[in-house]
Amino acid sequence: MTFFYLLIGFVVLQRLLEVVYARFNEKAMRKQGAIEFGAEHYKWIVLLHVLFFVSLIIETWVSGTGLGTGWQIFLVIFAIAQLLRFWALTSLGRFWNTKILILPGADLVKKGPYRWLPHPNYLVVAMEIAALPLIFGAWRTALIFSIANALLLLLVRIPAEEKALQQLES
Repeated sequence: MTFFYLLIGFVVLQRLLEVVYARFNEKAMRKQGAIEFGAEHYKWIVLLHVLFFVSLIIETWVSGTGLGTGWQIFLVIFAIAQLLRFWALTSLGRFWNTKILILPGADLVKKGPYRWLPHPNYLVVAMEIAALPLIFGAWRTALIFSIANALLLLLVRIPAEEKALQQLES
């Protein structure tokens, strides 16, 4: 269980640091005239992520399984997701945010993983939501939150971001 608490602690700390970085970027972008899109669904994304960690902790604690079957594979997937997350974040630089902020007149970022994928950070989140619980055998959390995340991203978040990006290009 020590590995569980260390890994979850790492991920929670990472998320908190990302929120600080996102707020810093948000303030700077808003000073330059950035416009926010999709604010009405942002609370649902935050709630999904909070409930994901709560579910993961509860399921792992209740089942007491320790490491799940094939945990090494899921740990590698999780590690790959972390590398892709860092690459996406550094590629967007000052434009990276947890919110949809569009800076009129700015060029669309097309470097790093954005050369090939329009939304690499969403792939990272999908990989994490599936792999992290499976490292510890928490398959219910992996299944429920993978479905919830996919629905939220595919039906709400990505369409909102695409609409915002179209306004950037016009």
